[in-house]
Amino acid sequence: MPQIFCSVNNCHYYGQGNLCQADKILITSDTMSQNLSANIDAPNAGQITPTPVAKCPETCCKTFVHKNDFNQNTDGVIKR
Repeated sequence: MPQIFCSVNNCHYYGQGNLCQADKILITSDTMSQNLSANIDAPNAGQITPTPVAKCPETCCKTFVHKNDFNQNTDGVIKR
């Protein structure tokens, strides 16, 4: 599995050395992310239409879950 680096240290999937510990992630456009339900994530990626963007700042990691959130497993993603 490729290494995914993330510096968002208040995410449930954040790991030492800025390594993402999610078993899968979903990256989409900011616009699409704002329109998706909070529990649509990587396991549902096949249901989402392609979301082209022009620049990197227009992208969003949809897999973020706050590390203190009691609903950490509602997205269907597992922490490795």
